[in-house]
Amino acid sequence: MLSLHAAEKRRKSGQPPKIGLAIAGGGPIGAMYELGALRALDEACNGLDLTRLDCYVGVSSGAFIAAGLANRMGTAEMCRIFISGDSQDVTFRPEAFLRPALLEYIRRAVSIPRVAARLTRDFWSGHADSRWFDVVNQVGGLVPTGLFDNAAVERFLRDVFTHGGRTNDFRKLDRPLYVISVDLDSGEVVRFGDTGWDDVPISQAVRASAALPVLYPPVEILDKSGRTRHFVDGALRRTMHASIVLDRGVDLMLGINPLVPFNPGNEAPDAAPSHRFSDRRIAEGGLPGVLSQTLRTMLQSRMQVGLARYAQQYPDIDQVVFEPNADNRELFYTNAFSFSSRRRIAQLAYRNTLTDLRERRDVLEPMLAEHGITLRNDVIANKPRSILAHLPPSQRHTETTARLGRALDEIEHRLGLPRAMV
Repeated sequence: MLSLHAAEKRRKSGQPPKIGLAIAGGGPIGAMYELGALRALDEACNGLDLTRLDCYVGVSSGAFIAAGLANRMGTAEMCRIFISGDSQDVTFRPEAFLRPALLEYIRRAVSIPRVAARLTRDFWSGHADSRWFDVVNQVGGLVPTGLFDNAAVERFLRDVFTHGGRTNDFRKLDRPLYVISVDLDSGEVVRFGDTGWDDVPISQAVRASAALPVLYPPVEILDKSGRTRHFVDGALRRTMHASIVLDRGVDLMLGINPLVPFNPGNEAPDAAPSHRFSDRRIAEGGLPGVLSQTLRTMLQSRMQVGLARYAQQYPDIDQVVFEPNADNRELFYTNAFSFSSRRRIAQLAYRNTLTDLRERRDVLEPMLAEHGITLRNDVIANKPRSILAHLPPSQRHTETTARLGRALDEIEHRLGLPRAMV
C-alpha cells in the first residue's frame, strides 16, 4: 500500500536533490518488514543510494535500520545479518533479545517485605478499605517495568557500530541521523543526534527508542546537567516523526511504516480460515489480537492525519510512504520472535513494495525522475523474485580492509562514478 503526495511546485535550487528517509517502529517483525521494503527500493531504483541520503530518522525498531544505513551498511548486508544469517561481519542471535530482565525482577522483589508489612499494618488498623487505591498502587509497584533485558540489545548494537569502519558516535556520521525517544517522566520527545543529545552513543539511543513498555524497561540516560532521565519507545508520541525529515529542507521524503490494521476484505463467510482464529473475529484470539489491532489502528490513523497535514504544510516536497496491505494476514498473525517468520515477512515486504512500484508507476516514475531516480524494468516486472536470490556475495573484511573499502567507495562517490548494480 502506497501513500504519496506529489509536490505542487518543486524547488529549483540548482543543487542535487535532497532525499530523506523516515522509518517507523513495529517491533522485531516490523523491522524485518522495513528491511524487505528497503531492499526492494534498493534493487528497483537506479540513482537511489540508501546509504547516502541527506537525512535519516528512525523510531523504535526502525531506529536500528536507519542507524545502519547512516553508517553505510547496505540493505544487502543487513539482509545477510538478520534474514539469511550468513554475514561474514556480524553474528545475530535472536535469543539475546529475549533474556529475562533478572536485575529488574530482583530490584522489585526486594521491596516485597516492606510492602507486605505496610499492607498488613493497614489491614489490622482498619484503614485497608479507605486506602484501596493506595493498596493497588503499592502492589503495582512490585511489577517489573519490562519482561526482557534490553542491555543485550545495546551490547549487540555497540559491537556492530564499532567495527567495520562504522561509528557509534552521531557526530562522526557523514549524514544527519535522528533517533527518537520519549522522556517517560515528562512526555517530552527527544531527538538523539540533535544538538545537546549528539554525545549519547548511537547504540544507547536506539536502545532507548526501542524500549517498548511492558517488553523492555525504560532506559536511563544522563542529560547535560547530570540528571538521570528515563526513556521509552519513540512511537508513543508520533508514529514516524516524518516532520523532522521535512524540516531539513529535503526535496523527496521516503517513509516506511510496517503497522497497519488488519482487514480481511470481502472474503466469503464460509471460506476456510488459514489460521487458528477466524480472520473476521479478531477478538477470538484473545487479548494479544485485540491489543495488536488496537495499536495498529491508532498508529496508522495518527500517521495518516500527520501526512495529510504535511501535504499542506510542505507543498513543495514529494512525499512517498510504503506500508503493508491491509489484508496481509501473514504480518498480523506472525509470531514476532520467530526466526523462520523473519524471512517470510521480509519477502512479503519485498514483494509488496515491488508491486507498489509497478502498479503506481504512472505516478511514481515522473516524480522520482525529478530526483534523478529511475525504475528498473527487470526488477519490478510482474514475475516471482526472491529477496535473497540477488544478494551480492558475502565477504569477510578485517578492520583495515573495511576502512579501506569505505574510503575507496567514498572516492568513487565523489568522482561521480556509477553505482554498482545490485
